[in-house]
Amino acid sequence: MEQPVALVTGAGRGIGAGVAAALSNEGYAVALTSRSRDQLEETAARCAGPTLVLPTDLTAPGAIEEVVDRVEQEWAAPQVVVANAGAGVSASVDRTTDEQWQQMLDLNLTAPFRLLRRTIPAMKQAEHGRIVVVASVAAKLGEPYISAYTASKHGVLGLVRSAAAELARTGVTVNAVCPGYVDTPMTAQTVQGIVDKTGRTPEQALAALEAKSPLHRLITVEEVVEAVLTCVRNSGMTGQGINVDGGGLQS
Repeated sequence: MEQPVALVTGAGRGIGAGVAAALSNEGYAVALTSRSRDQLEETAARCAGPTLVLPTDLTAPGAIEEVVDRVEQEWAAPQVVVANAGAGVSASVDRTTDEQWQQMLDLNLTAPFRLLRRTIPAMKQAEHGRIVVVASVAAKLGEPYISAYTASKHGVLGLVRSAAAELARTGVTVNAVCPGYVDTPMTAQTVQGIVDKTGRTPEQALAALEAKSPLHRLITVEEVVEAVLTCVRNSGMTGQGINVDGGGLQS
């Protein structure tokens, strides 16, 4: 494989699909993974260059290893890894079940950890690599009713910072992008959850989310993608959690 290789998780829709298409336009051969083959095929159709469609549940035992093994067998070790797969759940602390808690940790924290563990050795050997985790402003700020999600995102930002410090002199950078509410299907699910629990109209629920940003609008997928590409391009940036939230959380 003459082209550099990128691996994007959660590539079936939203931010992951946008990142995959952008990396393809940058000249990468892009391996795509998420649960849905149909969605991955749609993302592959948006890409300008070679793609590898690898539907899987990243929380399943051995799934990360199988995906990376396949990429290496078909192409080469990924030089860019974007850990975007994630999900959210809303409940008060006292109503958060063990199952909900574990779901958030498994997908939002353990899966990225396993992905880094599996892909870092080849990057270190090549003395070059870019790892970007799509986290959330919830990695830095606690909000009510999302304790499990917030804990998982705080955890993954800690993973990013520690890995970046460890790899600082190897040519491998590790960063997180921390979006606010983005115009994606995941936010649409959040809106519906507010409607179901509060009786607000969808318009009222959306307005409440938009009001969290000084811009009074949702962040676009393209704005998050640009932040991810910055992390890929900039060799002097590592260990960062880059906020893309319209100025709601200033740091």
